[in-house]
Amino acid sequence: MKKQSIRRQVAITTIVLLAVTILICLLANILFLESIYTIDKKKSLIEVYEFLQDNVEDERSADEDEEFCNTLLKACGRYNLNMIILDEANVPWFYAGIDIENLSTKLVKYRWDILPPRKVLEQEKAYVIQTTMDTRTKTGNMEMWGRLDNGYTFLFTTPLESMAESAAISNKFLTAIGIAAVILGGIIAWIYSGKISKPILKLADLSEQITHLDFEAKYTGTDKNEIGILGNNMNTLSESLEKTISELKSANIELQQDIRKKEEIDKQRQEFIGNVSHELKTPIALIQGYAEGLREGITDDPESMNFYLEVIGDEAERMNRMVKSLMTLNELESGHNHMTMERFDLAALVRNYINNADILVKEQQARVVVDAPETLYAWGDEFKVEEVFMNYFSNAVHHVSGDAPEIRVIMKQLEDKARVVVYNTGAHIPKEDLAHIWDKFYKVDKARTRAYGGSGVGLSIVKAIMTGMQQGYGVENTEGGVAFWFELSTK
Repeated sequence: MKKQSIRRQVAITTIVLLAVTILICLLANILFLESIYTIDKKKSLIEVYEFLQDNVEDERSADEDEEFCNTLLKACGRYNLNMIILDEANVPWFYAGIDIENLSTKLVKYRWDILPPRKVLEQEKAYVIQTTMDTRTKTGNMEMWGRLDNGYTFLFTTPLESMAESAAISNKFLTAIGIAAVILGGIIAWIYSGKISKPILKLADLSEQITHLDFEAKYTGTDKNEIGILGNNMNTLSESLEKTISELKSANIELQQDIRKKEEIDKQRQEFIGNVSHELKTPIALIQGYAEGLREGITDDPESMNFYLEVIGDEAERMNRMVKSLMTLNELESGHNHMTMERFDLAALVRNYINNADILVKEQQARVVVDAPETLYAWGDEFKVEEVFMNYFSNAVHHVSGDAPEIRVIMKQLEDKARVVVYNTGAHIPKEDLAHIWDKFYKVDKARTRAYGGSGVGLSIVKAIMTGMQQGYGVENTEGGVAFWFELSTK
């Protein structure tokens, strides 16, 4: 009884769905086919009218513009139009189609408000769209007539096929196909529902055995669908307790890991706040101290006062740079700063920046050597790449030292990569610091970093940019100095 019930439900549901689908198609065909056909015809007429309105000029004849004529003739052919355009003296300015004399006479009558029995579909100030019946051919026409801005009058006509007849033929065809589809679908559904109901009945028997604590009963079907999955799940029901305990243990381990991650994030947040506070503490104290000194009139010497003001300005600028760097780094690390990948001349970018930074190099009395090809195109975010090079070059300028201080910028092609190396003579970075220089606020030499206004964020920005572009970067201690490098794809 259960088997027949399931089978019957599947078959009846399939038949009903097929019948409803066919019925909806028939209703849509009956209710909307003729309206859609009429709307489409109206759009075609209005499209031709708008073209005329934009292109008709009364200073020349239509034949003088070959492109204009060809466009109109193509439109008439595409939309099955008969067309005539009369100038202000009722002389044909352009015509296309058959029975032009009849069209001209009809348009003149329309101009004098001698109108036939008609049905107005749309009426505007400049035109009327209507349907009429041709008494000679006993066929319906859709017409559009009116006046253009230059005073010319026009008439378009297009035959309306018998939509009722077309809809009737379409409905008969859909009905025949629908009946055949329902019968065939019912037969297929009946056969297929039998295949579906058989394994379901087996599962029902299995569930009854399990309710009697017979966990030795197993589902033996070979189905690969949801029924097979359900059977396999029921086969593992007797082992569910052990599985649940195992999952709980795994979930507990994951929870502990999540707690540790949260603690690490909290620790990093506290370190970040501490670092920011530490970085801001000194400039704020200096600004406050010098500002109070000026307020209390600690000196009347203009030179000393200018010195105080310069210190205040320098420290304020230092804080401003650090805040901007932190905002940039936050945008990069949060993923809110969009990378615009484009192909650009990397060699030109490097040379332009070095030329602009010439004053910084002269202050350090260093020599800059550029070893690069004339052009080297690469893919990346040009503005972000410039920021990476700016941080490297700025570090090199402020850390260059030695008897003959020198900064070398080397650019070369490595297969499908372009590598940029910024080298400066000077002290090596200690090995224990190499892995940490990319961390926020990490400074190898805090005294020297303070001297030139660094905040320990620049290399963190480099790391975030290069990671965002999925390209390589790094630093190496070399003979006589330190070399920072990054790579970009050239393909």
